[in-house]
Amino acid sequence: MSFYFSTTLSVPFAQAIADVTAALAKRGFGVLTDIDVQGTLKRKLDVDIPPYRILGACNPQMAFAALQIENKIGTMLPCNVVVRDAGGGAVEVAAVDPVASMMGIEKPALGEVAKQVRELLEQVIADLSPQP
Repeated sequence: MSFYFSTTLSVPFAQAIADVTAALAKRGFGVLTDIDVQGTLKRKLDVDIPPYRILGACNPQMAFAALQIENKIGTMLPCNVVVRDAGGGAVEVAAVDPVASMMGIEKPALGEVAKQVRELLEQVIADLSPQP
């Protein structure tokens, strides 16, 4: 089982961030955190990498449901979505598979919430995926 699902976009990086944010909002997610990995590594290590951002996405209804089942689930929230410059004009968008990340927690009800979140994140990726 893979721990993520992804798609590749052919848009400028800034446009990809805007598109991902809009696709997440369409499926009920807000972006709680926006980590600029490229900027952080440049400041902290003086290394250069292509643009790489981690968006911490949260669907409040799903987060609330998960917290009712397991009050320590916050250690695994929010759902991370990576947007990275893949080179050659391509931008990869990868979302965590919440089912894979919850496999170690033996609470079937939590697994059901994770499946619902997975479906929503799969829809986000499908919304972003190029149409034939």
